Amino acid sequence: MSHRRRVAAILTAVLALAPAVLALPATAQAAPRTSVTTAVTDKLLGQTALTGRSAGPDETRVEVTREKGGRWAFGTAVVVAPRTEGAAPTGAVFVARAEGDGWTVAFDGEPAFADLAADSPVVTAEEKRIFASAGPTAAAEPLSPGDFVRPLTGGDYRTGMALPWSTGASWTMTGGPHQWDGASGPYSSVDFAGGDQAVRATRAGAAYTMCSGFVRVIHDRGYASDYYHLTGHVNANGTSVSQGTFLGNTGTNVACGGSATGRHVHFGLRQNNAYVPIADHGIGGWVFYSTGWYEGYAMHGSTTRYNGGALHNHGALGLTQGIVDANGGGSVNKRSGPGTGYAAVGSVADGTTVTVSCSRNGTTHQGRFGTTSLWNRLSDGTWISDAYLWTGYNGAVNGAC
Repeated sequence: MSHRRRVAAILTAVLALAPAVLALPATAQAAPRTSVTTAVTDKLLGQTALTGRSAGPDETRVEVTREKGGRWAFGTAVVVAPRTEGAAPTGAVFVARAEGDGWTVAFDGEPAFADLAADSPVVTAEEKRIFASAGPTAAAEPLSPGDFVRPLTGGDYRTGMALPWSTGASWTMTGGPHQWDGASGPYSSVDFAGGDQAVRATRAGAAYTMCSGFVRVIHDRGYASDYYHLTGHVNANGTSVSQGTFLGNTGTNVACGGSATGRHVHFGLRQNNAYVPIADHGIGGWVFYSTGWYEGYAMHGSTTRYNGGALHNHGALGLTQGIVDANGGGSVNKRSGPGTGYAAVGSVADGTTVTVSCSRNGTTHQGRFGTTSLWNRLSDGTWISDAYLWTGYNGAVNGAC
């Protein structure tokens, strides 16, 4: 066969195969990757515990604030609130990694979030440290087998937080414990107003502007704090803040939904990817209690404040500190040892903050929170019964003596 005939034969064969090539099934072709915005939105709307209500994609706002190589993304995801009384936007800080034709997405507070963030080139070293910090234990460990653990506190309620304004100043509690979103979930939130109107971070951490008027600070030990209705607020994207850092001013900002009849900050407490009851937690030297929707009170020792009352910001209570509660005012005797059989060596006034060096069992006493045989050795070497000391923990806060 001549060269010309061989070329013609090859062309004829190729043309005959062309329809078959064009008809290859779609499964043989690479599927386009789902966008990270879609993946984050789907996860957000699928977590009713996070959103607190059913919502559609048109009610979400996803913002990618950092990305690298089309493989990593970081940002915020928010469900806008309905414009009803008490409602507020909910959402999460997210980190995402491309996997095949989709994305692996994790939200702040989830165990996977810390793991994914640890591998991400778009997460800072300081953020990785904060995200990796474990949350408080669910319950206190006894000093040794058979030791008494006070029954009524039920766990670890130490936040290490001040109130969301300047230490030493007093603001008004305008709304007692209620839900963050006003419709469902635990009574995680309290409303505050007054003072110089400057809202400040309750504890050090990484700050994120979730949407207009809404700032979140992620702290260590699994905690996060939320602030809504802010005006003139910071534009934060993982910004490192200290306790007391300015976040914004109180206001009536409802750009992300909800309502506000007077300027205030809607403050919420979160732990491990969820809002948690603020009741029993210590913040700024006060312990909060709930008696109903938007109702409740706060206590500093035996001092009690209800809605409309002024709360003095005593600052953060250290994790090995406590507030003396004489269960009615006055003072509590300090002893030279762990029991009433030891000599009285002075007294300490109700509401005083003290530091605990160690603890051990002694004589049994009853205080506001129940009966206990636990005694605490203070930093000055004297002892007081744990029945008269609020630490936020139902056991030894600084080990055994």
